Amino acid sequence: MIRSNRKTAFAGVAVVALAMAGLSLSRLSGRDDSGAAGSADGAMPPAAASGAQLVAVNMPALEDAQRLGQTVFLAKCASCHGETAGGIDGAGPPLIHKIYEPSHHGDAAFFRAAELGVRAHHWRFGDMAPVEGISRAEVADVVAFIRAVQRANGIE
Repeated sequence: MIRSNRKTAFAGVAVVALAMAGLSLSRLSGRDDSGAAGSADGAMPPAAASGAQLVAVNMPALEDAQRLGQTVFLAKCASCHGETAGGIDGAGPPLIHKIYEPSHHGDAAFFRAAELGVRAHHWRFGDMAPVEGISRAEVADVVAFIRAVQRANGIE
């Protein structure tokens, strides 16, 4: 019984953390639960059309693990979050956004999102399914990539 309660508690904490991460896939709006638009400065570009990148992203020079993470990101994440993690209108939120800064959503949130999926919370894109066929080492490289791009865009 205690073990079952631990699993339930862990699952509950994971769901909350994942929901807070806001990584999601399928709905058509890039707005948060309050209806406010989302970008690195809190505003979505007004001309964003379905399929358009949601926020402009400055790409930094990447180190080895970050380049590996970019390769995995392009294969596993970019179809929803965009090639530069700037989000795609109608598909998925920008990860280069203050919501995902390390002090608000630590690296563990990305690991849980990849492993367990995410229940929509910050955004209205719908729930994110777990990422199939991605290893923890690959997720670590993706996180290194995302954090490098965040830093290059003033998200610390």
